[in-house]
Amino acid sequence: MGAIARALANSITTGGVVQASAINNTSVSSVTALPSGADTGDLVLISSQTASSSASIEFTSGLDSTYDSYVFKFINIHPATNSAQFQFNLSTDGGSNYNVTKTTTCFQAYHNEADTDTLLNYDGARDLAQGTGYQNLTSQIGNANDDNVGGTLQIFNPSSTTYVKHFLSKVNESYFDIAVGAYSINRFVAGYANTTSAINAITFKFSSGNIDDGIISLYGVKKS
Repeated sequence: MGAIARALANSITTGGVVQASAINNTSVSSVTALPSGADTGDLVLISSQTASSSASIEFTSGLDSTYDSYVFKFINIHPATNSAQFQFNLSTDGGSNYNVTKTTTCFQAYHNEADTDTLLNYDGARDLAQGTGYQNLTSQIGNANDDNVGGTLQIFNPSSTTYVKHFLSKVNESYFDIAVGAYSINRFVAGYANTTSAINAITFKFSSGNIDDGIISLYGVKKS
């Protein structure tokens, strides 16, 4: 067996796995940036914030003309107060004011753990018609230790100074009703910010109490 073959054989375990010591600073470990042609996926992480008894989570940078659309991901968003609704609002002045006019639609599908109650309906109580207030993305979320909401909100071309700004949200929440027990609620919210000014900040909070825990991450969607 030649020297090269012996070196290669000594770098492979009996299970056929290349040992870490065989990958040296002339190969993988020396890579500090991906080449221009490498595919990193459609979503580019811009920033991420973790709540800790936070009154709100605000993103006042990162929404600009770099991408045509942006996605926020909600991970284990847990309310400090029982029966609070998770909601958001938008700003055109960098977060000094969150009061952009919005028209929205909401519908939901739900099912309780006891398998005794199901529904698919339009939720007119939570839509807005040229309203400047906060848009609810959920119903009343429980604050038991395991209750939380997860999902996404996508906003399209927020930096446009020509068009209104469309957005879509899909979340799943855990909800508890003392009369009929725990529910899984799948909620869909869509609409548009009725402004031709650029949207450059967004805030998330609960209708009452703090965001006790959870992560919100902002991603840019790569242009096609």
